[in-house]
Amino acid sequence: MKNRMDRHPPAPQPAPTDEVVELCRDLLRIDTTNTGDNATSTGERVAAEYVADKLAEVGIAAEIHEAAPGRASLVARIPGTDPARGALLVHGHLDVVPADPAEWSVHPFSGELRDGYLWGRGAIDMKDFDAMALAVVRDWQRSGVRPPRDIVLAFTADEEAGSDYGAHFLVTEHPELFEGCTEAIGEVGGFSYTVNNDLRLYLIETAEKGIEWLRLQARGRPGHGSMVNDDNAVTALCEAVARLGRHRFPVVVTPTVRAFLEEVSELLGIELDLDDPEAAIAKLGPIANIIGATIRNTANPTRLDAGYKDNVIPGRATATIDCRTLPGNSELFLEQLRAVIGPDLEIEHIQRQPALETDFDGPLVDAMAAALRAEDPGARAVPYMLSGGTDAKAFNRLGIRCFGFAPLRLPPDLNFSGLFHGIDERVPVDGLQFGVRVLDRFLRNS
Repeated sequence: MKNRMDRHPPAPQPAPTDEVVELCRDLLRIDTTNTGDNATSTGERVAAEYVADKLAEVGIAAEIHEAAPGRASLVARIPGTDPARGALLVHGHLDVVPADPAEWSVHPFSGELRDGYLWGRGAIDMKDFDAMALAVVRDWQRSGVRPPRDIVLAFTADEEAGSDYGAHFLVTEHPELFEGCTEAIGEVGGFSYTVNNDLRLYLIETAEKGIEWLRLQARGRPGHGSMVNDDNAVTALCEAVARLGRHRFPVVVTPTVRAFLEEVSELLGIELDLDDPEAAIAKLGPIANIIGATIRNTANPTRLDAGYKDNVIPGRATATIDCRTLPGNSELFLEQLRAVIGPDLEIEHIQRQPALETDFDGPLVDAMAAALRAEDPGARAVPYMLSGGTDAKAFNRLGIRCFGFAPLRLPPDLNFSGLFHGIDERVPVDGLQFGVRVLDRFLRNS
């Protein structure tokens, strides 16, 4: 029999606030670039297997489902203490948009720690939240914690290109994985906006704009590039795209945006004219870009394509337009867009997904606000609309009520909105650790 002194004591378990940093670093180092093309997108299967391994280490079984080779998503369920209650879906995507290392201060897939931040593509969109969720449930499993209701974890592919190979695939082909889910939380909500030293607003996403990714096509008379041509497809397309890119659609203030603007203007002492809210929005500093995009429909040209030889006038030219629509505005928007571009261009939908909006009330909202206040006494939760879209559009198809709640306490001067799909994307380490504490409290009381 060995002497008791020879026995090694069990290794101390890491605190979730420490582990979240390492989990996030690991995820950032997995290149999960989504180009929108299956042939060139990469890494989602590797990331899904990493998450599955981390869950398996603590006894959580997960299923990986591929919509196409390599386009992998993962789902796991953690039983709660009350099986009669509706389950809560916690979802995050594993893919990221492309990043050019030549444009960055650090390599975008290095997961570098510098100046109190964790740097890398996906640091806030949204591997930070993926790591938070992993850190919380791993800690629960090690310490024997059970949530009050079932928690369904979903780590998805393809969110950055419309979710066809990720959340929409899961909802269409495997809806049973989300059986009983009544509510969900995901990305781009729960982040702070500093009013003063004693007050921070935490923006909870209760609405998001619809997606209308369009391909515009002009047709003309092909011919030799040296000759006069008054039916040039490139000219017609560029004129229409220029008009559209400069156009500003009418202001429409939805219930969610109204609630946000009224509350923030009162707190900041800003005069608010709901018929012309842009003057007030301009005073919101780092969040002005996000809020400013939620008072009207938008259409931004993103790609142009025409021709096959320098001295040949092509017979067709195409442009891709990223359009985002307010709740209930999709059909009206298309009428307005047609009036801007004219009658001759053909319009094709690449992606079309509806806007979402829910009320800012109920026990789940109360639990979010309480968890934030417990970690930040100066916290005040407010509703807002996201100018972009998320996987919530897929999960809403199952009747799930969706919110954006990925809590982060941010430095007052950080241009948070500019980091999404931007250069030098990064998340503050203390904000990441704050998020773990808030998410832990919230899920225990949801």
